[in-house]
Amino acid sequence: MYFQYTKVAMVLVCTVLVGIATAQRPSNTSICDYYTETILGENTAANQKLLMVLLLHTTVLGNYTTPNVGIAVHGIATSGNFDGVEVNLLKYFTGEVASTNDGKTPHGVAINLLDDGGAAPLLKNMSSNGNTTSIQYNLFNHIEQYFATLLGCSKQGSSPELLTYQGRASMYQVHRYMDLSAAEMGFFIQQATLAIASLGFDPADVSYVNATLHTVFNYRCSPAQTLAPASAGPQLQACCTGPTCPLHPNATCAAYPDDGVAVPPAVVGNTTGGGGGNASVSRSAGAPTSTPSSLGVAVGAGGGAWVWGVLAAVVGIAVFAAGV
Repeated sequence: MYFQYTKVAMVLVCTVLVGIATAQRPSNTSICDYYTETILGENTAANQKLLMVLLLHTTVLGNYTTPNVGIAVHGIATSGNFDGVEVNLLKYFTGEVASTNDGKTPHGVAINLLDDGGAAPLLKNMSSNGNTTSIQYNLFNHIEQYFATLLGCSKQGSSPELLTYQGRASMYQVHRYMDLSAAEMGFFIQQATLAIASLGFDPADVSYVNATLHTVFNYRCSPAQTLAPASAGPQLQACCTGPTCPLHPNATCAAYPDDGVAVPPAVVGNTTGGGGGNASVSRSAGAPTSTPSSLGVAVGAGGGAWVWGVLAAVVGIAVFAAGV
């Protein structure tokens, strides 16, 4: 049963994100190739990279640039509400909580992940101010590479403008110490889905991407799957690990550390350095106990603590999908 499910899931990812045809998109043309040409005019490596940038930065900032077909995107840069639950991703990325997996410490650590420009370069369609050794530069480039792989960008790896994916293969390991809730993951997926819709993706392709993000990343204890890079083989991919997250129907909790039971990151206060423990903190009251809807709330133009929210989102989107 496990082998059969894993095989089906792998086929689902490849088929949904790359091969399924819509009324507009030919069956032999990937999502990335098709929309790079239809939106940006020519299917080149540079334009494929730009399409990934527009997708990611719209998810972060909301509607900040063209193209925009008139669909409002709130963006994860400011706090929002998902299925009646207030969501604010800022705490994970300012060092307020020890939620970063540095790959060597046996618990989350508090690290400043915005070390090369913060929000300003995003508004210019840049990943950072250009320091190629910075955490921010590598985070954003990794997430662009990751989605380029999932969306089937045929020019990836043929040019230094769009390299093959260089980040971690297990999205579970990226998010292991964040203890993400159903509302937090639902809010992120919602905004990513609205972002691609706002760029002019066909509704059928928008639905496929939305469904796949939920299927692959939004179930607790999901079986290992092969994503990016394919050479890494099956990896744990669950990003939603908190108690409000829906349990996968073919759950393999024993394959996860601590049987898939997540520990809330310790509150350590604002910091720009490493450190932080793994002590438990109280979970938010009023968290939903059911699976969140995919597009559950109205989306506005944003507001509130915009600058700090953008700083959180710069890292948030990178951590959600790429890893250091």
